[in-house]
Amino acid sequence: MLKIQEIRELIKLVDQSSIEEFVYEHEGSKVKMKKKDAIVSKNAAPVQVVSSTPEVVAPQPVAQPQAAAVSETKTAEPVEAAPAKDENLHKITSPMVGTFYASSSPDDDAYVAVGDKVQKDSIVCIVEAMKLFNEIEAEVKGEIVEILAENGQLVEYGQPLFLVKPE
Repeated sequence: MLKIQEIRELIKLVDQSSIEEFVYEHEGSKVKMKKKDAIVSKNAAPVQVVSSTPEVVAPQPVAQPQAAAVSETKTAEPVEAAPAKDENLHKITSPMVGTFYASSSPDDDAYVAVGDKVQKDSIVCIVEAMKLFNEIEAEVKGEIVEILAENGQLVEYGQPLFLVKPE
């Protein structure tokens, strides 16, 4: 059974990530969080066996619709311009769930910046997962056009991290 503090941590992590839905089941207990649809999240809370969870999960859907509305507004604008721009750009995506780091340490410069030229084997960032630091390579020769993740941000499997104009 999860402790209240652990559930709060899960809520924070899910809120900060791009995950839209999170389900955790263990020994008859079930915790389900969903960002986009507050009604489903509220309905999911009574299903949970953990008695204190509905109190913790209930505040989450209240905050989520506002965050979802903001992200929908942001994505609605670039969608029109993005397809024409993205057609010839290569996306460097995260090969795993983890934390994005632009440099090897907080004191070091970022591996790459917008406008930098990269080779196929150039390291562009690190994704840390379970205390393992994985160097991510550019995969293509070209120029960094845009950095899509922020330092210290939680990233998902397949999430675009960089846009590269191939040479």
